[in-house]
Amino acid sequence: MYKGRVWKYLKTKIETETALHMSLIDPDLTFQTIKSIQRIVKYAHDAGTDAFMVGGSTIADQISIDKVVLAIKEKTDRPVIIFPGNVNAFSNNADATFFMSLLNSNNLYWIIRSHVLGAPILKLWNLEPISLAYIIIEPGATAGFIGEAHLIPRNKPKIAAAYALAAQYIGFKMVYLEAGSGANETVPVEMVKMVANFVDIPVFVGGGINTKEQAVAFVKAGAKLIVQGTYLEKIVPKDKGAELAEIIKAIKTMNL
Repeated sequence: MYKGRVWKYLKTKIETETALHMSLIDPDLTFQTIKSIQRIVKYAHDAGTDAFMVGGSTIADQISIDKVVLAIKEKTDRPVIIFPGNVNAFSNNADATFFMSLLNSNNLYWIIRSHVLGAPILKLWNLEPISLAYIIIEPGATAGFIGEAHLIPRNKPKIAAAYALAAQYIGFKMVYLEAGSGANETVPVEMVKMVANFVDIPVFVGGGINTKEQAVAFVKAGAKLIVQGTYLEKIVPKDKGAELAEIIKAIKTMNL
């Protein structure tokens, strides 16, 4: 349905809506089942999420990714986008993939070398790539550790803004500021505000966002897309999907 058109879908929504919401699904089947994933997907779909990202920082293989992507598609008609943790984390059943560079990694593998390995696969599969500059902020959590990130200090928003501007000038379509999945601290709101005011490309924010107040604060600061993953894994088993709906409604109906 969305093949080759995911960026157009996102771009249109970014230009016409206050903010977007993405649900991040971890494809690690060692700690969850397809059934539990589909339950999260249904809650997120019904709550109004705009798209689903599939990816994680640790265990990932193409077979698991394929299974999870197909399971998600059984429960939603929203786009499914790969958020690749490595070159083996793609699926030709997805609608698109973020062609993502971890700009503040100390290892060239996460900046460009893995992309050289993965690009021919995307070409072969005709899987739409959406360029995304990925910048990890303290504390970084697992993503920062695995990605060997030179973490951006929380009290240095100018550094994050400079990275984001460099990403824009290189030609990335979007920039993603993340504190790390399940982090005990979010990206500082003031950092998001400075980055959003400094660049002309849409700013994602993710990592540790657990409340409506946090999400709204980021959108007020200029974020155009809020990502939640660990939060969904926590609330859905407790039948608190209504809380997610409140968050999504709040970021989409607020007056800036």
